[in-house]
Amino acid sequence: MDEAGGKLAEVRLSLSGLIFILIVSATACGPTQTPAADDGVLLVAAASDLQFAFTEIGEKFEQETGQKTQFIFGSTGNLTTQVENGAPYDLLAAANVGYIDRLNKNGLIISDTRQMYAQGHLVLAVNRRAGVQAVQLEDLLDPAVTRIAIANPAHAPYGLAAQEALQSAGLWEALQPKLVLGENVRQTLQFVQTGDVPVGLVALSVADAPEITCTLVPTALHRPLNQAVAIITGTPHETTARAFIEFVNSSAGREIMKRYGFLLPGEF
Repeated sequence: MDEAGGKLAEVRLSLSGLIFILIVSATACGPTQTPAADDGVLLVAAASDLQFAFTEIGEKFEQETGQKTQFIFGSTGNLTTQVENGAPYDLLAAANVGYIDRLNKNGLIISDTRQMYAQGHLVLAVNRRAGVQAVQLEDLLDPAVTRIAIANPAHAPYGLAAQEALQSAGLWEALQPKLVLGENVRQTLQFVQTGDVPVGLVALSVADAPEITCTLVPTALHRPLNQAVAIITGTPHETTARAFIEFVNSSAGREIMKRYGFLLPGEF
């Protein structure tokens, strides 16, 4: 390589390194760098099972109020840890009320804003092209089912519910070698959608995909997925955050949540 070519390669390498550093920094810091307090955008941390429902609710909320809303979707456990570490979210919509109670115990939410907004459903999801049949948990023992995706039970409520269901069915230990853990329930579904994993246990609210067939897991096999929301202490957008929670539980919000398969307050 001549001197000019060598210098060009060095420049490209430097640029690539810079881009990599920026990407890593953005990924590591994530929403903590979002200037929510400055731009007036309501910053909502929301469980991954809410991605479709809350995206639609956010659009309707903005249409009716003019208030812009930004969602950060992830596993409830990880979002809770981010709140505990100072992430500037205005409110948290959790997939398990226990995480809201954990924040409340530590004084990190405005207590009177804590309220239930939904109960979720766990489903057994199968890729249509996988060539396997699985309509009940016992079908997962079939050797044709080589891998099973669940969200990580350590921080994802639907992953914990999946673990509890498999334990209740007496299958947890036998299926350990087949388990593939997703970071959250949306990533878990993507494993099944792409066919990388033929079967998964995911949220009903995100399972309406053309690649997927799904069957409800009996609710008696796991603790209820009671979902709660609360406003984070110190938010500069408390009034707007209260309005958003009110909208979620309004007739318009409830209609959207119902359409994505959630049970609503008063139904559980």
